[in-house]
Amino acid sequence: MPQIKKLLIANRGEIALRIHRACHEMGIKTVAVHSTADADAMHVRLADQAICIGPPSAAESYLNIPNIISAAEISGADAIHPGYGFLSENAKFAEIVELHNLIFVGPKPEHIRTMGDKIEAKRTAGALGLPLVPGSDGAVSDVDEGKVIAERAGYPVIIKAASGGGGRGMKVCTSPDQLETLMAQAGSEAKAAFGDATVYIEKYLGNPRHIEFQIFGDGKGNAIHLGERDCSLQRRHQKVLEEAPSPVITPEERARMGGICARAMADMGYRGAGTIEFLWENGEFYFIEMNTRLQVEHPVTEAITGLDLVREQIRIAEGEPLTLRQEDVVFRGHAIECRINAEDPRTFAPSPGLVKQYHAPGGMHVRVDSGLYAGYKVPPYYDSMIAKLIVYGTTRQGALRRLRRALEEFVIEGMKTTIPLHQALLDDPEFQTGDYTIKWLEDWLARQDA
Repeated sequence: MPQIKKLLIANRGEIALRIHRACHEMGIKTVAVHSTADADAMHVRLADQAICIGPPSAAESYLNIPNIISAAEISGADAIHPGYGFLSENAKFAEIVELHNLIFVGPKPEHIRTMGDKIEAKRTAGALGLPLVPGSDGAVSDVDEGKVIAERAGYPVIIKAASGGGGRGMKVCTSPDQLETLMAQAGSEAKAAFGDATVYIEKYLGNPRHIEFQIFGDGKGNAIHLGERDCSLQRRHQKVLEEAPSPVITPEERARMGGICARAMADMGYRGAGTIEFLWENGEFYFIEMNTRLQVEHPVTEAITGLDLVREQIRIAEGEPLTLRQEDVVFRGHAIECRINAEDPRTFAPSPGLVKQYHAPGGMHVRVDSGLYAGYKVPPYYDSMIAKLIVYGTTRQGALRRLRRALEEFVIEGMKTTIPLHQALLDDPEFQTGDYTIKWLEDWLARQDA
């Protein structure tokens, strides 16, 4: 079996640092690639080797496939880990990596491609036995066809871009007379944002929760699930806080749905880490998409299972079997992750700049994933997330108390951050009881501004 001796990290920020740490604990040397804007980044400083791959623009650096492959060849790396975002779900990149006799720490390219196309993903998920949101089987271009599908699913329906994400190319339609106009709008938005005007139609769920299952496959027909995460606290379809387990899922539901997900991935021959995302309403799960990569919120799963997910990714990429069988996976306690962004906590306007003071909270069961340090300048060119605060408790209430204490200790001076937002959320009785859905946070924010 191939043994990885040197791994190139095709990413930046906290996830690059997370991968570097796992590699060093496994005795694997690391290569950091970076833009000119990230020359002073923590993962660049700590890696065994660092190679500049371009100017600040992501298109010319972190999305520049020839430069990344060249860096791997120059450095003598034998594997590439894409992290999340950037090229992590780019099937062409995965293929190119493997064509250059490098190990891609991720799924098979064909699975990335299948699950990256939302219509194909839905078709595949249905064939694998995952429960689907009622709607079209594929692309809808004809308005009359759209009306038949919408009538069958039941209004309201949502029109979605097939290649979409981040809420773009999505329109909610409440009656047949709106359908033609909204299909055209969604298609033109999708074309502008993703270069693909294809849309499909699904039943619009009024007030669901966002529940996702972490799965792992070894590419040899074996797969397990590592439980669910509740990612319902969202603003503009962007996750703000995640927790595991979900406050509303019973152990029986977890075992049933997790089992369905694991069997589906085993049947698919899936390799590595993946996340199957569902909307959950009135006790029913509805598949929405699959992410064929590590998730930002993977630390809450690590906290309640005791597994190092990046280490497991690397082992599987080397051709090793899964470390655990399903019966070996034990869920203990409760974990919560807060995404700390360099943003104004009320307006959410980006706030990059110089970190004048930095002090991370500590103590038992408190984890901070961040590349920040005093004197570091947060660049304005990339995602605004600058840290993740993860806490663990034996109960959800214990985790909430620990989170409150950790947020009080967290010091990031020199820019506005969303730490005050998380502190305010902790004071809300509905959040304290776990009584929230994907619409709750935006309604809560509107009440704060009223």
